[in-house]
Amino acid sequence: MLRQLITLITVVIVGFSSAQAERIKELADFAGVRNNSLVGYGLVVGLDGSGDQTMQAPFTGQSMTNMLAQLGVTIPPGTNMQLRNVAAVMVTATLPAFARPGQELDVVVSSIGNARSLRGGTLLMTPLKGADGQVYALAQGNLLINGASAESQGSSAVINQQAGGRITGGATVERSVAHDITYGKMQLNLKEADFTTALRMVERINQEFGYAVAMALDGGTIQLDGPSDAANRVQFMARVENVDVRPGSASPRVVLNSRTGSVVLSGPVTLRQAAVAHGNLSVTITRQPYVSQPPALSGGETVVGETSNIAIEQEQGSLQMVEGVELMQVVQALNSLGATPSDLMAILQALHTSGALRAELEII
Repeated sequence: MLRQLITLITVVIVGFSSAQAERIKELADFAGVRNNSLVGYGLVVGLDGSGDQTMQAPFTGQSMTNMLAQLGVTIPPGTNMQLRNVAAVMVTATLPAFARPGQELDVVVSSIGNARSLRGGTLLMTPLKGADGQVYALAQGNLLINGASAESQGSSAVINQQAGGRITGGATVERSVAHDITYGKMQLNLKEADFTTALRMVERINQEFGYAVAMALDGGTIQLDGPSDAANRVQFMARVENVDVRPGSASPRVVLNSRTGSVVLSGPVTLRQAAVAHGNLSVTITRQPYVSQPPALSGGETVVGETSNIAIEQEQGSLQMVEGVELMQVVQALNSLGATPSDLMAILQALHTSGALRAELEII
């Protein structure tokens, strides 16, 4: 059977070694050094008849009228413009830390109307605003759509998504963001709060500088006594970023993706002794019509009815012992159950509830 020919469990193993040192740059960020999200509303033109249907997306026609008015073109009131080559879109971008005016950003363009495809379109100049409402960049350019579509006589074929695309270097920064990096006292924010990792960071930073430079405020924040002058601040931050630290052991975790059926085990996942029996129960109900024909000259009437057949099928499931103290042993124990990925999710949830699965369970 097909089930016996394929791997019965889809497991992605994420290796972990607590003895491997990593740079502080990979484990923490300086407070105030962050990216900022930008968003804007714009129009894509030049589509090959695959744009928004203006009767169902009236905001596209309104936007086009307003844009033409700014360019000196007046549209008579009440004019119904059948725009088939225009689509309303949302444009998003990420403004990196320390970005300066003139730098280019990649942008993502996504349709918000009923356009069938943005392939071959050109984004008109679109202001990109931050959370404070200020314009930080301007986007414009030709879209790159990774896919294709074709239609003929009512049939269609589509490869990948057509309602969104990217423009590499499609936005130009017009305003920089002031970063809150104070002189003297500075802070490091751990990407994953851990008291052991924070303590080891403090020890290694103080060892690197030869005196008490760092102090842990909690499991996720380290305070640094940096230089008070701007000339030495960059050198100090670069030196801190390149200090090697051995992070604490990560908590074992099991991640279940209910949409794809993937199961991810990370860290030292272990299984205590447990007995598992799992079998699927399926109920099938079929309806079959019948005709009741009375004898000749009896005066009866022909009656048409239905009869139902109910079949219950249950797979055999015997108790099996599962146990493992290492990641590969856990994988082999779960594979021995002969369960599909969807069945395995239910088994892992039951093992976690019973306390036999020694790991955090996360469902995405």
